Amino acid sequence: MSNFAIFQTGGKQYRVQAGDVIKVEKLNADGTVEFDQVLMLGDRVGAPFVDGARVVAQVVEQKRAPKVLVFKKKRRQNYRRTRGHRQHITVLKITEIKG
Repeated sequence: MSNFAIFQTGGKQYRVQAGDVIKVEKLNADGTVEFDQVLMLGDRVGAPFVDGARVVAQVVEQKRAPKVLVFKKKRRQNYRRTRGHRQHITVLKITEIKG
């Protein structure tokens, strides 16, 4: 049994161990989620994925990330625009890594 795994979801890669709490792109899921796109499991490297490897996680909550302010300005033109954005995220607790 390996102690860490690297998997991908939402176009990003995450290095996790059992018990970790991570924030990922929004998933339409409640309860338990399984990820089968495991890129690395301990010292085993996939090509591109490790066969039979899974990362099991529990959905803790669905929420929104802190606000990111987007400010545009053109000097000497009296042009200023402020926009805000809050990304939807899912908080996961890694319960098990299956190899």
